[in-house]
Amino acid sequence: MKKIFLFLSILTVLTVFTVQGQPYTRIVSLAPSFTQSLYYLEAQDNLVGCTSYCEAAKGDNKEIVSSAVKANVEKIISLKPDLVLASGLTNPKDTELLKKVGIKVEVIYSPKSFQEICDQFIRIGELVGKTEKANALVGESKRTIQEIVEKNKHNTNRKMFFQIGANPLFTVIPNTFMNDYMTLLGIENIAGDLTQGTVTREFVIANNPDYIFIATMGIVGEEELKTWNRYSSLKATRKKQIYIIDSDIACQPTPVTFVQTIVLMNQLMEEPKTKNQEPRQ
Repeated sequence: MKKIFLFLSILTVLTVFTVQGQPYTRIVSLAPSFTQSLYYLEAQDNLVGCTSYCEAAKGDNKEIVSSAVKANVEKIISLKPDLVLASGLTNPKDTELLKKVGIKVEVIYSPKSFQEICDQFIRIGELVGKTEKANALVGESKRTIQEIVEKNKHNTNRKMFFQIGANPLFTVIPNTFMNDYMTLLGIENIAGDLTQGTVTREFVIANNPDYIFIATMGIVGEEELKTWNRYSSLKATRKKQIYIIDSDIACQPTPVTFVQTIVLMNQLMEEPKTKNQEPRQ
């Protein structure tokens, strides 16, 4: 703690405040999706620190300042950032400490819809002086989504189980951006009435989905696919409509990765069903 307070006293004097309306140029990202967004916006040169889970920055020698939830505040301050992009998982005490030394902290919570993903992406674009680029990417993403919506609007009466965890079994629920994959494809989420994501296999069997999507969990994901294939009473099993999809894309809320995911899901559901699909990137 003494070291942190020493940083506080020194950097309170040295901190340079960003001029009103000027983009931030020394950015710390505390979530993989923020880091990925900066790369899509071609603002990666402004990134000075990120988490150990930020795949987009691997190989670029960016300073690691955080795990998935625990930030190293002392290290962040030492990088003298003018902006920290924090998530809803970031400890509020850490964000307050950063604000006290004059660092701008933008807290961005997990989006609940595709529209919120777009809004947050544009906000990041504004912060880094890439508003035009952000609007262009969002516009392109929305056009692709609208094409998919139009294509599926008459293809109704389909149900899906979207699994994002095992032991316990965990599913996508309403009021999350991942639920929009199903909504925009015109598919009913079998967990549509749930307020928490833990379910049982009996629940899935009783709701008998036409499709099962499993976000990759390494070997566990492969085991889950094999397990579901043993339930011959399931429509998804009989129709060979059980798929593994890359969680690094499907679970990452940016307009680009959202579109990549929903396009892939749509393609998989349209392919001839000769066998269950291997994991797709």
